[in-house]
Amino acid sequence: MAETNWFHISNANEIDSPALLVYPDRVKANIQTAIKMIGDLNRLRPHVKTHKCAQVVQLMIDAGIYKFKCATIAEAEMLGIQKATDVLLAYQPVGPKLHRFIALINKYPATIFSCLTDNMVAAAAQSKAFTEAGLQVPVYIDLNIGMNRTGINPGDEALELYKYCSTAAGIIIKGLHAYDGHIRDIDFEVKKKNCDGAFALVELLVNKIEAARLPKPIIIAGGSPAFSVHCKRESIECSPGTFIYWDQGYSVLCPEQDFIPAAVLLTRVVSLPGEEKICTDLGHKSVASENEISKRVFFPEFECLHTISQSEEHLVLENKTETKFTPGDILYGIPWHICPTVALYDSIKIIENGQYCADWKNIARDRKITI
Repeated sequence: MAETNWFHISNANEIDSPALLVYPDRVKANIQTAIKMIGDLNRLRPHVKTHKCAQVVQLMIDAGIYKFKCATIAEAEMLGIQKATDVLLAYQPVGPKLHRFIALINKYPATIFSCLTDNMVAAAAQSKAFTEAGLQVPVYIDLNIGMNRTGINPGDEALELYKYCSTAAGIIIKGLHAYDGHIRDIDFEVKKKNCDGAFALVELLVNKIEAARLPKPIIIAGGSPAFSVHCKRESIECSPGTFIYWDQGYSVLCPEQDFIPAAVLLTRVVSLPGEEKICTDLGHKSVASENEISKRVFFPEFECLHTISQSEEHLVLENKTETKFTPGDILYGIPWHICPTVALYDSIKIIENGQYCADWKNIARDRKITI
């Protein structure tokens, strides 16, 4: 099968559309690429938010990866079910989520679970809840290094929070978490400069922590866009997530990274609404639609197909190609943003040797598995 149409399958007529196809051989190749880039399995902590699938977790475990990051209790439980060794809930659990997190720790003792905190109020609540449950829980301070989403400013305030957590009952202070998803430069040298500038704030805080004779912090930094920068820092852990399936967005944003698309949408032409127009069944419910209309799905065989409109069940495309489509024709599309696209599917269609052969559940797609 030629590389240009690696996604073609011989039994597509067995699959109702829209569907999300995943190619395990390509997933395994991406895992090996990540390992090669970082060169040290002890520093690789993949985020599971992209795939949400226990079988994909197992592929990583089989490759020697034992540390993971996640964003929801369901994702954390999926990792507990797979007996992952070390799991960071990269979220500050408050309210009922804090009690669910404690239940998770108690249910899956083979896994060491940790979490984030970014302010005194949340840290005090965690300390109280962990102590009442008779637990000592590893905690990382979440830093805001420019993303302006979560985290504490990496200055004296963060130092005071680190000091508090180093003596608070029920908490074992482990280190610092710094996500720089706001750095999205395509030019690698510009990306590296901006990434290094943001990370310098973390390094200053580490110096203050060490000067105060507090426990030396483990640093967990970055996601997929900055992985090519952070993987060269020998003293930190990296947590890319999108690499596992890759997508069109990161193919454009990160040309220096050698990951390959491993997930494809199968869609069908359902109508011909007008001259030079085709309508497919790839609506809002089938592909992530937070980007502007031209950046939702890319058709590698028909790059001149441009999206005109999208609704819940339909995607209308302008067809300037010489190809004449008819209802029932199949198109293969690579999502621009794979992570929220996966969340739209209960399961994935597994493709091996050019054939659909199995279904794997996206078990952590929902907010709850059992806890």
